[in-house]
Amino acid sequence: MSSAGTAAVWAEQQIAAVRDDPAGRIALMQRCYHGPFGRAPRHLPFRRAATSFMRWQLRRGLLQPPSSDRPGSPWWRAVNERILRDGCEAVALSGDHSGPTSSRTVDFWKSFADHPTARAWYRAHNGSVVAAYLEHRDLAEAESEAERFFMNVVLCRVLYTHALVAAPRISLGWLRPLAPFLGDPRLGMTGIFLQLSRVLPDEYPLRDSVHFYLGNEHGFGRLLDFGVITPRLHQLYDWSAHELAAPGLLDCIRDGALTYAWSFEDRGVWQPPKSFFVQMAKRALPPERRA
Repeated sequence: MSSAGTAAVWAEQQIAAVRDDPAGRIALMQRCYHGPFGRAPRHLPFRRAATSFMRWQLRRGLLQPPSSDRPGSPWWRAVNERILRDGCEAVALSGDHSGPTSSRTVDFWKSFADHPTARAWYRAHNGSVVAAYLEHRDLAEAESEAERFFMNVVLCRVLYTHALVAAPRISLGWLRPLAPFLGDPRLGMTGIFLQLSRVLPDEYPLRDSVHFYLGNEHGFGRLLDFGVITPRLHQLYDWSAHELAAPGLLDCIRDGALTYAWSFEDRGVWQPPKSFFVQMAKRALPPERRA
């Protein structure tokens, strides 16, 4: 790693080199987990969750360049780029590069680099995700209704998996002793919470309606979203806004409805379905009352 230039400049150079190369993006992300000197055994296990989700983006074609026969999503490309840039800058700062961090989210990544724990990884990863969501809301508004719906689903699920590790009382109530295990990004369980491939086809853009995809949602996803996460949405977003120092996150929810690039008037899609198992989950795992 050359020491020429600040860490932020070096990170931007790395991003520019892979901006229109989807495979290059995932290779860059994987290199970051090896650290600035090619050996970071305590960091490598965290690569699993990041790689899994990014491969899903690749399969859907979300990261394809604008010049492609089937261009990718400007919004997904921007979100992915923010995560990569923040991670690259933190790696550079851990190596031979100098300069102040360019954002609070880079500070989160630097903290993870210094102390690689599950909570530190989530704070870094989700900090970059939320910052990108808030920064690129205009790009989100230009996406299809179905894509915007699933942007909200992805957001609430990544926040929830973070809370499993860092706020188990909020995320799982009386079952909180199990929460850190279920949410640990080094283990395969995390993929269950972020798995959308059984609902969404490996294509972009989405061609069907929200209700079509909801009808195809497998049982666990429906149970998780409506039986476990939805009843504790406000606690989850309040906690996440504080944990990630992102008060703008509170503008993405209103009266139990998710409103990121989504009209509150169309909140009916967030109403729980009539399901025996969903109702049982809500009764078995009620959110704890606020103090």
